[in-house]
Amino acid sequence: MGKTYLRPDRLPNSEYDFIVVGAGNAGGVVAARLAENPAFRILVIEAGVSDNEKDSDLLRMPFLAGTAWGTKFDWNYKTTAQTGLNGRAIEFPRGFVVGGCSNTNSLVYIRGPSEDFDRLANISGDAGWSWSSLQKYIRMNERHVSPWNNRGDEGEFDPTVHGDGPLQTSLTAEPSDLDRRVIQTTEQLKDSFPFNPDFNSGDCMGVGKKGSLLPEYSVIFFEGWIHSTVGEGARSSSSTAFLNPALESRENIDLLLHTQVTRLLPTEAHDVDFRTVEISLGANASVFTLTATKEVILCAGAIGTPQILQLSGIGPKDVLGRAGVTQLVDLPDVGQHLQDQPIVFFQWRVNGPTLSSYLRDPETVRAILAEYSASKTGFAASSAFFNTIAFLRLPETSTLLHGNDPAAGPNSAHFLFAFVNAYTPNPGQTRATEGDWISVSVVLQSPTSEGSVDIASASAFDHPNIDPAYLTTAFDIGTMMTAYKTLEAFFSAPAWNGYLGAPSPDTANLTTDGAIEAYVRKHSSTLKHPVATARISKKDDPDGVVGPDLAVKKIRGVRVVDASVLPFASAGFPQAQVYILAERAAALIKEKWGN
Repeated sequence: MGKTYLRPDRLPNSEYDFIVVGAGNAGGVVAARLAENPAFRILVIEAGVSDNEKDSDLLRMPFLAGTAWGTKFDWNYKTTAQTGLNGRAIEFPRGFVVGGCSNTNSLVYIRGPSEDFDRLANISGDAGWSWSSLQKYIRMNERHVSPWNNRGDEGEFDPTVHGDGPLQTSLTAEPSDLDRRVIQTTEQLKDSFPFNPDFNSGDCMGVGKKGSLLPEYSVIFFEGWIHSTVGEGARSSSSTAFLNPALESRENIDLLLHTQVTRLLPTEAHDVDFRTVEISLGANASVFTLTATKEVILCAGAIGTPQILQLSGIGPKDVLGRAGVTQLVDLPDVGQHLQDQPIVFFQWRVNGPTLSSYLRDPETVRAILAEYSASKTGFAASSAFFNTIAFLRLPETSTLLHGNDPAAGPNSAHFLFAFVNAYTPNPGQTRATEGDWISVSVVLQSPTSEGSVDIASASAFDHPNIDPAYLTTAFDIGTMMTAYKTLEAFFSAPAWNGYLGAPSPDTANLTTDGAIEAYVRKHSSTLKHPVATARISKKDDPDGVVGPDLAVKKIRGVRVVDASVLPFASAGFPQAQVYILAERAAALIKEKWGN
């Protein structure tokens, strides 16, 4: 059995074969797969808390998914003031816990279009990252399971595209009236809004037709069910599916908690071998060093990984200089090209029961929580708030594209709708206190805006400057405005007759482009999908941070395995993509060092 340590000075060794920095989505997979070789000795370093910490129901219970943000399980980052959001600085949640964001996210498991992976293969120059080449790793990672009540979900997913891995995914146990109306729309307006049997097939769009209901904003739609990372009535995460089982069954893996990597150090002066890891419990605490005899594997995420590299003197000279860090390796792309996906909610009153009224009764909520506590069954044991989704594209004739499509290909989305069976307020809005409501979230899937993650000082305990540069291009704001207008076509289906009522007061007067733009800029927030701050490129390309094998360029002994290497925002959901990335990365590492 592996051991968990709470202090660096309690570690039995100062040397390991592999040191995995970050026990999140990717780190848990990589560490568990490497531990399958009993000859390897692995240490996982996690800055955050245990996933069994007090109040961990916030992580485990599907009903509470997403509510851990702003708690001790969150890094509690904030962005810089965003010019595209009227100067607002917004909360930027990231998992500060074993399992990382796989334990704090909203559970969605959608791999995205095959084009996303084929673009990764093309950019990296490695065909091994293509959709077809990754099938082995997809199937060894995830498996579809029935919801807690064994509801029959035949016809709602494609069993042939799921595997037999430890990560469990499922559909909702209790479809809502809203879900049924969304699916009815795919039947009533199937030429404009066709049904997709499984968004994990690699085909998120299929052969769609341009919507004829709103010609000036015609788009291609595909709608279907959301797979959630839920199995046996609880969240399935990188820790529950990979890291914790490895720690329980293998003796060659250790976990160090509450400890932050402050920087990587060259093993010798003027060398570019960075396999020495400096760690500490706090800004004023003692500093320790550990050595990886084979590799340091950075899995600290799109914020933590560039921060560690920059603190180590690896990155753009101007950024390092402002923070008082001496540049050791000139790697200008570290921390640059940050992309994230903005989200905004629109709300409507409806004639029918939704969770808005259901959850206002304290007795109802207490009963839900009591049933879950007793048996991991009931309403709280599966995804409840949003279960259906639509991926959408701008038409080829859209002036927003100007012949330069930022999506990975013709079957990749520019934006999406997710349908929420409750009133979901945007930041700055007040939750409705009476009546029944639904919300539709609009997400910009293929942004063109790029920002940065830059260290603010030479201390690892100071948060970096996070600037996603939201909505700073004409394409991005124009696409969000088109998305809102497209909802008119969607709600024209007979399924919504007599059900859909008035919009919320905030959205009642969105009748002009100016009003729509003002609403989007005032209320947009983050979908929490940052990528590209250590992006992949071909081995000999002068740009990029890692090569096709994910090894950091210009240095030795360090590899990056997390969302920071993804070169563009995902047309799916990055949780699923990072799991797949980590599976192949672990295989590459094992192959290099003797399986």
